[in-house]
Amino acid sequence: MDLKEYLDRMNRGEPITGDSNLHHFMREISEESMRLTFQLNSQYHSQEEVRDIFSRIIGKPVHRSFRLFPPFYTNCGKNITVGKGVFINTGCHFLDQGGITIGNGTFLGNNVVLTTLNHDFDPENRRTTYPAPIVIGNNVWLASSVTVVPGVHIGDGSIVAAGSVVTRDVPPNTLVGGVPARVIRAISPTETPRKRPDLAQLRAEMEPDLL
Repeated sequence: MDLKEYLDRMNRGEPITGDSNLHHFMREISEESMRLTFQLNSQYHSQEEVRDIFSRIIGKPVHRSFRLFPPFYTNCGKNITVGKGVFINTGCHFLDQGGITIGNGTFLGNNVVLTTLNHDFDPENRRTTYPAPIVIGNNVWLASSVTVVPGVHIGDGSIVAAGSVVTRDVPPNTLVGGVPARVIRAISPTETPRKRPDLAQLRAEMEPDLL
C-alpha cells in the first residue's frame, strides 16, 4: 500500500479494522508524524523553519502567510490541508486520518482538538475506526479548547466559543457555543468585540490599594 491509496481509502470513509493492512500502514505514518512533531516541538524555530517542518508533516507546501506556535500534535499529518493566512496557536491536536481542511484566514486558539476518527460502539469491535472529514471554512475563529468531532463542517466567518464541543455543522457567520455547541446568534461582519476599560488605567487605579 502507498500513501495515495491510503488517503483515497480514508477519504472514502472506509473502516479501519485492527491488524488489517490499512491499520498497519496507518501506524507507519504515525511513527513518521511523531518523529517530525518531536522535531518541531523540542526546540525554538523561526516561523520559516516551522513552515518547513509543518510542510513535511502534511506532505505539501504551505503559504508563507501560515503561522503556527508550537507545540503541535498529530498522529497522521498527511490528510491536512490549510489555506492562506491560517494561524494555529499552541497545543493544538489534529487527528486527521479522515481529512482536515482549513480555509483561508482561519484562526485556531490554544488547545483546539480536531478529531476525524470514531471507534465502533460494539465493545467486541472497538478497535475498528471510521474516518469522517472535518471542513472548516474561510475566516473562522475556533477559540481556546474547542473540540470538533468527525464529519463536522463549519461555515465561513463563524466563531466557536471557548471550551465548546462541536458535534453538528455550523452555518456561515454564526456564533456557537456550549457542550454540545448550539447556535447563539448570527454574526454581523461589521461588529467588533465589546470594548473593555483601558488596562493601563485600571492598573493605575489599583496601585493605591496595592501599596
